[in-house]
Amino acid sequence: MKDLLSDDFQQAVADCTMRHKSILDILTKHNEATARVNRAVSKSVTSCGCVKINAEKPEIPEDTSLQDLPHFMSNHINGQLCEDCRDTIEKEIGMQFFYLAAMCNTFDLNLYDILLKERKRLNTLGVFNLS
Repeated sequence: MKDLLSDDFQQAVADCTMRHKSILDILTKHNEATARVNRAVSKSVTSCGCVKINAEKPEIPEDTSLQDLPHFMSNHINGQLCEDCRDTIEKEIGMQFFYLAAMCNTFDLNLYDILLKERKRLNTLGVFNLS
């Protein structure tokens, strides 16, 4: 059975996509949305300061197993997003979803089916999905 939420979202995007029907418009708007997410994350660090980025090369012992590897990895973020930054980043990620759904509509692809295939691939590859 199809996922009603993703199908409903994809249909809502189709109903709202009047001006940006061209795949070129959709691709460039999706790229712009991605840039806006990057900008919102950067502003949470540089303008708001609710989070800090402390990036450095991880020190991983030579005898570390794949199962122990996550213990030596970090997301490099210290702190928590404030409510304003969280709202902004959520809004910008929402726009990414919008244009991703528009791209799916353009190619007659189903977003839910794509998610299922990707989940199956992740389950099959497990820790060997080191992308």
